[in-house]
Amino acid sequence: MFHPRALRILVLAALTAACNTDETPEAAEGEGSTETLAKAEKPEDGLRRSKAERGKHAQGGEIDAAALEAAKIAPADVAAPPADAQTTASGLAYKALTEAPGDQHPRAHDGVEVVYTGWTTDGEMFDSSLKRGKPASFPLNRVIAGWTEGLQLMTAGDKYRFWIPESLAYKGQPGRPAGMLVFDVELVSIDKQPDPPAVPSDVAGPPADAKKTASGLAYKVLTAGTGADHPKAESEVTVHYSGWTTDGQMFDSSVLRGEPASFPLNRVIAGWTEGLQLMTTGAKYRFWIPVDLAYQNRPGKPAGMLVFDVELLGIK
Repeated sequence: MFHPRALRILVLAALTAACNTDETPEAAEGEGSTETLAKAEKPEDGLRRSKAERGKHAQGGEIDAAALEAAKIAPADVAAPPADAQTTASGLAYKALTEAPGDQHPRAHDGVEVVYTGWTTDGEMFDSSLKRGKPASFPLNRVIAGWTEGLQLMTAGDKYRFWIPESLAYKGQPGRPAGMLVFDVELVSIDKQPDPPAVPSDVAGPPADAKKTASGLAYKVLTAGTGADHPKAESEVTVHYSGWTTDGQMFDSSVLRGEPASFPLNRVIAGWTEGLQLMTTGAKYRFWIPVDLAYQNRPGKPAGMLVFDVELLGIK
């Protein structure tokens, strides 16, 4: 599934008003990134959530002091997965502590509400939703990879323990918990989201009927616009969009969040600044943006040529 508009360019929800940075195991840098179009190098220290999500738990609950104290005592098997733990192909280890009836699992793009505590393998608790007296809510694809994978194994009411290898956690990112991390997670509820937009059949490269500008930007018109005016580079635009890498992996979508994005057109990647000036209100275009007009392979950003479907909803 937001302000300030200047920086809420691609996921704002998961587009702007950040959640508290201690509220969830947010994604390692470059994973589940929220402002993927923005030029500004703003650290993504938290998740982005929709207005509805932010309001859902706006007030902190009463802290259960006894539960919090108990959570500080690490599990006996915190140092490593025990023999009865299961391990996935990615290296994620887990065991069910409590299993509830039900067969509905969250998908990667769904929202979840959880109660959790996390420890390093030396038994130090580094975070817990119990400290805030309320569950944490977030889009599942906006957290570390071990959470995104692991919670999809659960149904509402389940409580699992996860041993998440560093490759699925923070990957040695400075200022984050290091090494393998251990979490006890209770899945309180699932907020089902719409299915993601279909991957374009021509995502791998511009088709023969695509047009190309002198800069190398390729595009095609999916729906003609109904307006007469084109945005200028300094205009503020409101859009719906979805973005993919050329292997068909979606890395962001305002459609999934159910809320358009608004931003100054001169504050985004060059391919967007150029491409949206070709459009009029109501138009929907597909863009193939070469790497030199996108993120130029900067670390932590989507790499290579990027493909976007963009619908221009308004111009200011």
